[in-house]
Amino acid sequence: MRLFSTIIVSLRALRRNAMRSLLTALGIIIGVGAVIAVVSLGNGAKSQVEAQIASLGQNIITVFPGTSTSGGVRGGWGAQSTLTAEEAEQIRAEIAGTVNVSPEFRDRNQILANGLNWNTQILGEDASYTDIRSWPVKEGAMFTDLDVRGGAKVCVIGQTVANQLFPNDDPIGQTLKIRNIPVRVVGVLSTKGFNAWGQDQDDVVLVPYTTYLKRVARRPFLNSILVQADSKDNIERIQRDITDLLTQRRAGRDPDFIVRNQDEFAAAATESSRVMRLLLLSIAAISLAVGGIGIMNIMLVSVTERTREIGIRLAVGAHQRDIRTQFLIEAVTLSALGGSIGVLLGVGASDLLTRFMSWPTMISTLSVLGGLGFSALIGIIFGYFPAHKAAQLDPIDALRYE
Repeated sequence: MRLFSTIIVSLRALRRNAMRSLLTALGIIIGVGAVIAVVSLGNGAKSQVEAQIASLGQNIITVFPGTSTSGGVRGGWGAQSTLTAEEAEQIRAEIAGTVNVSPEFRDRNQILANGLNWNTQILGEDASYTDIRSWPVKEGAMFTDLDVRGGAKVCVIGQTVANQLFPNDDPIGQTLKIRNIPVRVVGVLSTKGFNAWGQDQDDVVLVPYTTYLKRVARRPFLNSILVQADSKDNIERIQRDITDLLTQRRAGRDPDFIVRNQDEFAAAATESSRVMRLLLLSIAAISLAVGGIGIMNIMLVSVTERTREIGIRLAVGAHQRDIRTQFLIEAVTLSALGGSIGVLLGVGASDLLTRFMSWPTMISTLSVLGGLGFSALIGIIFGYFPAHKAAQLDPIDALRYE
């Protein structure tokens, strides 16, 4: 009953100076709101990057050209490739746990069809590429292993290419030219949209890598090798096996390749957003600290203003713990009220960012509870000193205070 009465007295004291109480809580409001908004933005960006990385396929390992040295001349990362289709086939045949392997050529070229032209990305791939990338064919079909073995002049196009070259026609069965080499469209990929780096994934033409090797580029070395593992647990082991195999093939030469897995790409993609999120959270934490200092300052002012009230309460039998509890409750109420308004502000700001700026946001329950709990903790930490000072007042001196 004593605690309940103390709470009522504290709330009445705050209500008498409602505007001052609200202004005092402003730092907490801004701080908690900023924390909620920043965390929701960070979670949304991370979720979007993870979804886009996942859309590239599951359990993917990629072999890239690395640094190279030739005749004393050293080249940087990817300066010169020595990866071959034969090595890709050896990975497929000798390394356990590989589900699919696709030798990959990449290039950009002007393509012609239907009296129109378009500059797009050309990928020379294996027939398993759509399985590796989890990218279904919407119309028609993917070219087959037989097409790959025979170097058939066929292709599968992305939706952007279909829209640009065949705006009013069914692309299936149509012919387009890559470097004046006619290839027949056998399929259209489903729409994927833009990736995390702003590249239109649908602006692409897939051809069998053997066709690209023999008819289009006429160069022996691959841009990369895509390998799909049978499970996430085997990725690191397969990555090591690929490294060992390619190192052995180079017979003591310096490694001129790099083997990376999907998790490493995801970590690199989210690193910059993580740093920015930490910076913004630091600013929000400073705002919370400033808000706590504001609460302590106003509570000290309140103790001074209510010195006679404190003296009367002590004189009629109130204990020091009652006075201390009263002022602590006032401080915690101020900070908790600010935290609650800050949560609403942060949720609203996140919704506005998504609605009007199309920024991905994801509000987590943990961030909301953390914001409320931290604001209450701020009230306890910064409210204890004024509460303790009030409790230590001498009743006689307090009654004499003018």
